[in-house]
Amino acid sequence: MNKSVTKKGVPVKKTVDKQRVLQDRADALESKGQAKKKPVQAGTSKQPEPPLPAQHLRKPGRESELAEAPRFLAPDYRGSGKLEGMKAIVTGGDSGIGRAVAVLFAREGADVAILYLNEDEDAEETAKWVRKEGRECLLISGDVKDSGFCERAVAAAVEAFGGVDILVNNAAFQQHVPNLEDLTDEQFEETLLTNVGGYFHMARAVLPHMRRGGCIINSGSETGLFGSKELLDYSATKGAIHAFTKSLASNLLERGIRVNAVAPGPVWTPLNPADQPAQKVAEFGKQSAMGRPAQPEELSPAYVFLASPVTASYVNGAILPVMGGPSG
Repeated sequence: MNKSVTKKGVPVKKTVDKQRVLQDRADALESKGQAKKKPVQAGTSKQPEPPLPAQHLRKPGRESELAEAPRFLAPDYRGSGKLEGMKAIVTGGDSGIGRAVAVLFAREGADVAILYLNEDEDAEETAKWVRKEGRECLLISGDVKDSGFCERAVAAAVEAFGGVDILVNNAAFQQHVPNLEDLTDEQFEETLLTNVGGYFHMARAVLPHMRRGGCIINSGSETGLFGSKELLDYSATKGAIHAFTKSLASNLLERGIRVNAVAPGPVWTPLNPADQPAQKVAEFGKQSAMGRPAQPEELSPAYVFLASPVTASYVNGAILPVMGGPSG
């Protein structure tokens, strides 16, 4: 009877048996790890974990209506004058990431103009916290799809503050659809013109007033890097924002204006409860690397880093991922 052997004479069966032992051991470890996997807490404060409140909001989504209030104050963050005397405009600054960014910008010494759609109560709440940091806050309601509004808003901020040093493009529209056939022209246009058109409009409007040393920060997304099967239009716009960021960074380099983007993973803001059904909202962020969504206060320091000439004078054209770790 012939016995199968390797080139060195080791019986094949012995090798197969050894490999299967290694496989069984790895499978057992993986099963054990999955059973014990819990959301990761890596900061100074414990953040909310799934399940989150099963809640659905009517668009545009108001932070004041969320059962689980997003955390934006970053109480352990100590300002050190990184943006002292600077003037900032934040679109979508009434809630979510925009609110958290506005508060930390103020803590670092900047006056902030907040652009928002019509969430007046949320915007007033943001302004209250900006002013508590000892800085001025200007509220401007309107639609960034309208280039005329963007020009008027920038002019108002320049008149109020005497200039502008930082633009944060953050306003966004998002709506899940299961299939491409379900994506209407109306939704596609709303997503494209808000998420891409609004960024173009604001950047173009602000540039005549922006001084050397200023910067533009765009809110991208992990969906712009990896895609999302039910966010076809949203993912496409976020990919476009990343390309716009790199292109504009090159375009403005000789003018001494830096352009970068932050690409967040799942973040607990009104955007998703105003998008998905309540039962999906309850599990939002569970599939992320950390097993939970980020809170806005975990994102805002990244915007401070990119905005400050003290910390990011040599950072240009970067897409900064803040996703809790690699996905998958």
